[in-house]
Amino acid sequence: MREPSEVRRRRILAVVRSRGSVRVSDLAGELEVSVVTARRDVEELARAGKLRRGHGVARSIESAAQAQVPASASSDAANDAAVALVVPERHTYLYETMHGARTVLDAAGIRVALHITSQAAGAERPLVERALADGARGLLIAPRWRTVAEEEAGHAWLSDLDVPTVLMERRPRRGSGLHAMDSVCSDHWYGMHLAVEHLVSLGHRSIVLAARDDSPTARALRSAFARIAGDREEVEAWDVVLSASTSEAVDPAGAGDRDGPVSGDGLARLLRERGFTAAVLHGDVDALMLVQQLADSGVRVPQDCSVVAYDDVVAAFGSTPLTAVAPPKAAVGRVAAELLVQRLSRPGAPPQRTELLPELKIRGSAQDLRSDRSTV
Repeated sequence: MREPSEVRRRRILAVVRSRGSVRVSDLAGELEVSVVTARRDVEELARAGKLRRGHGVARSIESAAQAQVPASASSDAANDAAVALVVPERHTYLYETMHGARTVLDAAGIRVALHITSQAAGAERPLVERALADGARGLLIAPRWRTVAEEEAGHAWLSDLDVPTVLMERRPRRGSGLHAMDSVCSDHWYGMHLAVEHLVSLGHRSIVLAARDDSPTARALRSAFARIAGDREEVEAWDVVLSASTSEAVDPAGAGDRDGPVSGDGLARLLRERGFTAAVLHGDVDALMLVQQLADSGVRVPQDCSVVAYDDVVAAFGSTPLTAVAPPKAAVGRVAAELLVQRLSRPGAPPQRTELLPELKIRGSAQDLRSDRSTV
């Protein structure tokens, strides 16, 4: 028979008063209820002024009782609970971030519960709720957020989580519900700056960006390129077009169809009609496919068009190894995990928004127009 809520809450108060502080996940285990149920009970008791609620912790309002927490018991219970690591399926870029995070958590002796989200909109929330119900004491998450609407919808429920949470490779807009949440990501403005600066230094004055528009990173890159290219006096002409995904049919209308993705054939026409001498392509797989399609259309890389890829996951393995901007993917995961470990051991510190700088890997896909030779 299910225990009445009034009885369960009296038991919670007794535990909190005796220990001074206890994790909600530990309460759920001891009471044999879900974490969601225990969290609701703690919230009700906090509203009634009978205890204090923190990040995944219930605390006694009696200051004297706070000193009675058995340190060894608290440490043992904490070490038994896992940290949830949530990343999208089939996302090689973020898998590198995931592996970076796991190295830190494994070294800290923290168990990791990995959750892979599908491509469906809002797929992260039920997985996170399930992880919390299973007793996760912290969360590292890289939401897919294909659209701005999906991103904004994710702000509301993520901001309400009461366990330490760190966003990986996502930077919510200023003033949003997640502005004050811990986050670690690449500085994609700087990454795009490296790409444009490299091409300008080689004498290129007409540059096009072909990028997706189905992730926060893609949207950040499109915005950064427009600002950077628009502000550079050396750049005489620039444009941004939507690139095709690997699973999409190439655009039949070519470069003239501004509402659809540009295939290699369409990009080739754009290069010829507008006189662009260089292209920045995001991400790597799309870049390699576009380079192959450009060759089929008679455009050679780098002889006829210089290319800089963005992501550097597989850019080096093309028939023409591509110069690429390499965000610090694994380092983002490591720093995010280190921040989460700090949060678990020292709750209450101010939130951090950390950016790590990408680097440029020069290979051989950008032509030096000043000397008519490829960079190596």
